[in-house]
Amino acid sequence: MSHRWTSPTRSGLPEVAAPLFPEAVAPSPAEAQAGAARSAGPAGALRARDTAAAPDGGIAGDAGRVFVPTGYEPGYAYPLIVWLADPRRTSFDLGRTMARVSLRNHVAVQPLPAPGDADAEPAVWRAIDRVRGTLSIHPGRMFLVGHGRGGTEAFRIGCRHAGTFAGVVSLGGAFPHGERALARLADVRRLPMLFCCRKEAPAAVLRPTEATLRLFHAAGATLAMRIYPGRDDLSRMILADVNRWLMDEICGVSGERAAARA
Repeated sequence: MSHRWTSPTRSGLPEVAAPLFPEAVAPSPAEAQAGAARSAGPAGALRARDTAAAPDGGIAGDAGRVFVPTGYEPGYAYPLIVWLADPRRTSFDLGRTMARVSLRNHVAVQPLPAPGDADAEPAVWRAIDRVRGTLSIHPGRMFLVGHGRGGTEAFRIGCRHAGTFAGVVSLGGAFPHGERALARLADVRRLPMLFCCRKEAPAAVLRPTEATLRLFHAAGATLAMRIYPGRDDLSRMILADVNRWLMDEICGVSGERAAARA
């Protein structure tokens, strides 16, 4: 399958970021209300394409659930977050999760699998096509973000199509060793990736981290790893850091840091 999108060229040495423990800031009542009503702007266009309001306050359609940022401006090309939820966690709420990331910075879509899909990848392309056909999306600022097994799937899809995505974030999903995920090494080296996990994560997640860092170092690929306290991979602390990392990539801050180290 071929895809139309390209991502900016990036370079840099493997990075292990120090853990960040910022002060968690809960959305104000006004922000929470705005998040619940965020579909007011472009929702008309989406509903014209046979979508409906989702239970979590987002916009649902046959390709997935969509989060539209507060104050959406159709003249601005937004970054897109493609959220791959953990299939073992049925309570994932895209609207609430994005309120912890940012109410204004990103459009987000949660792909929905269809009967016959062998894995998550077909749903990802359907969701991207649907969102890009309706909302203003920057083609070079599309990120895969996954939680748990969805994070592992984000690694897989991102490495297969490293020229399409601007970055990959896994929240508690281990890198898929033994699957030739780095086979397209020249492209993968230009793909920044972030792995976040908890100190008390299951052994299946924590045990491979050292091997993962060695693999990325040997390959000359870029992986930032951050370890957090707590019991929730989707805590405000972690998701606020994800927003900062995404904005650093969008604004080119990480590339400037890599150049400075070189």
